[in-house]
Amino acid sequence: MRILKLIWKAFLVLLALIFVGIGTLYWNDPAFGRRLILAAIVDVVRDVEFYQPLEVVKGSPAAHLPRAPDTSKSINSKAWADALRYAQKMESLALIVWHRGAIQYEYYLPGFKPEDRTDPASMHKSVVALVVGQAIADGFIKSVDDPVADYVAGWADDDRKKITIRHLLQMASGLARPAFSINLNSGALKLNLGSEVRELTLSTQAGYAPGTAFSYYNINPQILGIVIERATGKRYAQYLSESLWSKLGTRDAYVSLDHEGGLARTFCCLQASAEDWVHLGLLHLNRGKVGDAQVVSQNWMDQVTMPSPLNPNYGFLTWLGTIYEEKRSYGKDARLQKVPHSEPFAASGIIYFDGRGGQRVYVIPSEEMIIVRTGAGGIDISKNEFLWDDAIIPNALIRGVIPKTENPATN
Repeated sequence: MRILKLIWKAFLVLLALIFVGIGTLYWNDPAFGRRLILAAIVDVVRDVEFYQPLEVVKGSPAAHLPRAPDTSKSINSKAWADALRYAQKMESLALIVWHRGAIQYEYYLPGFKPEDRTDPASMHKSVVALVVGQAIADGFIKSVDDPVADYVAGWADDDRKKITIRHLLQMASGLARPAFSINLNSGALKLNLGSEVRELTLSTQAGYAPGTAFSYYNINPQILGIVIERATGKRYAQYLSESLWSKLGTRDAYVSLDHEGGLARTFCCLQASAEDWVHLGLLHLNRGKVGDAQVVSQNWMDQVTMPSPLNPNYGFLTWLGTIYEEKRSYGKDARLQKVPHSEPFAASGIIYFDGRGGQRVYVIPSEEMIIVRTGAGGIDISKNEFLWDDAIIPNALIRGVIPKTENPATN
């Protein structure tokens, strides 16, 4: 009985310390404290208001995406059933399959609408890569090999002067990773939830020589967001809209700010609908063209999808299916576990955006196919373990493609 009382007292002390810690954080940074509490109880993919304050990224009237009639599907129904079964098992909000110029199949969780926005987590990174290309094309950034120090005062005076924009795009900057721990004052928590992201980002020091190791983490695209703002003289949301988003046929989107009027989180948190992500996939499928307009240069699209020296499965903030890995790694010092990949992709040349929880845009040029999946069920938070298998849905649908010589109605 005495032991039980001691355990109970220890538990109460621990609980009190937690409440004191959260209370102190709330006092010092109310937004941080609010987000920290809400993160434990809301669906961080679906509950987009969690990410307040938000800034609009103006789109355009949503371009029509044609749907294939039931009598002329280009992927057989069994393949769709297999893909849908896995998507539902993983608690997906949406699954869309585009093939040969039309949406062949689409699924939305009951109560979830096609126009509903979600938070795609790291899928935003792959959009940042496109915006950097636009800033180069517009003459705001001279070259992908510019030192970051040309745009960030203070970096020219230490080892960070060797870091280039290319290093950031390839996750090879060598910048020290913010510690992630249960410490409520950790750098990683502040980056994700805090109100002073700019100060935290720009104060990140060099950890090792740039260009020597692939290490996927959020500081790299966050610095690129700052570079884009400083180079263009515009807010990130404004330049994203003017240079790219408003030209795609996408609805208004939103980025999450660290505080009102503050910095957009460019490592995550570009809130858009599943259909909007189809348009991003089409941009890759059509090598930068939207209709007859070359929105992003073919040269830049090729650079984005060129395997990087340190990781052939990674280009510019974009994942590639270059070589098979049974467990896909996030690189040096990665906190995240590896992503399961039960078999090689059934087609070569796959390009994909990777967001937390198995959120994906798969682009399969050889098959004229795009697959968009949103939802939070692809990760076990308690074990920090990925459940999403990157091979299952793409391979089921690729293998289900009906040859053009066959009559779809008979399949």
